[in-house]
Amino acid sequence: MISNDQLLKNVAVIGLGKIGLTLAAVFANNGFKVHGADINETVVNSVNKGESHVKNEPGLENLVKNAHRNKTLSATVDTSEAVKKSAVVIVIVPVLVDGQNNIDYQYIDPAVEEIAKGIKKGTLVIVETTLPTGDTRNRFGKKIEEISGLEMGEDFYLAYSPERVYSNRIIQDLNNYPKVVGGLNKKSLELASTFYKKALDCELIKVSSLETAEFSKVAECVYRDVNIALANELAKFADEKVVNMPEVIAASNSQPFSHLHFPGVGVGGHCIPIYPYFFINKGLNNGITSMAREVNDKMSDYAVLQIEKEVGSLENKNVLILGLSFRENVKETTKSSTLLLIKHLQEKQANIFVNDPLFTEDEINSYDAVPLSLNDKQVSDIEVLILQAFHEQYKFLDFNSFSNCKIVLDGRNVLNKEEIESLGMKYKGIGN
Repeated sequence: MISNDQLLKNVAVIGLGKIGLTLAAVFANNGFKVHGADINETVVNSVNKGESHVKNEPGLENLVKNAHRNKTLSATVDTSEAVKKSAVVIVIVPVLVDGQNNIDYQYIDPAVEEIAKGIKKGTLVIVETTLPTGDTRNRFGKKIEEISGLEMGEDFYLAYSPERVYSNRIIQDLNNYPKVVGGLNKKSLELASTFYKKALDCELIKVSSLETAEFSKVAECVYRDVNIALANELAKFADEKVVNMPEVIAASNSQPFSHLHFPGVGVGGHCIPIYPYFFINKGLNNGITSMAREVNDKMSDYAVLQIEKEVGSLENKNVLILGLSFRENVKETTKSSTLLLIKHLQEKQANIFVNDPLFTEDEINSYDAVPLSLNDKQVSDIEVLILQAFHEQYKFLDFNSFSNCKIVLDGRNVLNKEEIESLGMKYKGIGN
């Protein structure tokens, strides 16, 4: 049985990515001894030097440095060893989808097996990874039972509490967002709730089961995906009717029951384009959830078609995409709309260039695109400009440099239309 004293001592955080490292650092600065585990030796070495491998996450570098100085945060590639030292185990290892949108457990399954090898009687295991409903109990709880010989709910405790944070403001979100917590049984819920109250001092929403907590996280993402798809569908119709969709949104949302989202060139990231498949692949395969995925993934194709309507064939035309990242100010390419844009432009036999201040030239080259600095004289040869991720560096973009540009496709509806058109270029937004 875990005592409150034990809860204040040793915690294992399995997976030291952007969210895992932030959780580990926050716990380590809130009175816990944290044993981080990750299969990436470079990540482990940096943590053990008091350095954060995650950049652009406000406050994180200082938390890691402080925890290292206070000897409250260490890391290892040996997951079982970290678990052996700990009374609480937090699992934040990604579950993604593969190229066919099938659920991909390749990272988390081995991690759970290692947890099972190190777990001792009385340990509390909390999964934070977003999962299909039922996996905490039926996939991971049972796997731990099978390998360890311990019984969940009796010999070890099991809870689920989904991460609900946003890149570039994770620490802020941990403070501001309620923590949804579900337990295998009453004792599991009680222990997990006590832990989070001490570790994060945040509001808790205790739900009736593991499955309710799992379902709630995926439902959040489906809600956003469906609403973005609605905005995108309306934006295409607004284009057809020559109506300004941003104006429509501002007017419609003045009514308190209207919450129209903004349209765009696509939806990227680790969450919205991935987690709906955790419902779709488990039986919710007909209806609005799957339709929303189709609508949003086709927005990059729609953008290319809008460009072709203005300039004709894109064969051998020089096209520059601004932003390899899936969204602004984040160095992440998972499901980025730029990857879909590159695919469509390759089919059109365009010459594809990409600029992204967060990536090196070699990194951009690896995505079958030619890196192009905005200071390069070759920008004067660009004929089509597409804004995909509105990084901070693009806020004061000098469009005078693009002397041969015929059209600017504003995939996020954020650029100055009047400025662009005053230079003789065609401006095209999404529904604008």
